[in-house]
Amino acid sequence: MIIAGKEYGAGSSRDWAAKGVLLLGVQVVLAESFERIHRTNLVGMGVLALQFLPGENPQCLKLTGQETYHIAGVAQALSSGGRATVRAVDDKGIEKEFEVQVRVDTPQEAEYYRHGGILPFVLRQIAGAPVGA
Repeated sequence: MIIAGKEYGAGSSRDWAAKGVLLLGVQVVLAESFERIHRTNLVGMGVLALQFLPGENPQCLKLTGQETYHIAGVAQALSSGGRATVRAVDDKGIEKEFEVQVRVDTPQEAEYYRHGGILPFVLRQIAGAPVGA
């Protein structure tokens, strides 16, 4: 998981940046905001894009990035374009819970995400696998 600030992904080579994130094993990016195309590319690679709610950020929530993170409600949020709940547990067992916006913004993006990205989605279609596989 990457915890980021504002305009995460701004700059050149955004599509390669999204591929690099996936290749590093990152499954979730939680940011204050996203560069538009980079967010789309992340979701297309099967990486979940989450955004802090307005007025919240890692500093005000006192997140260090060393916590263990649990995310609940993603499946429902994909259907409704809604929110998920993040629970961060530090090494002392202290928990912080907060809501985030799931930034899978279109039904097509949700379908790509459910399949693990565009490539697995297309390969399943070519192979004739059921859509819900």
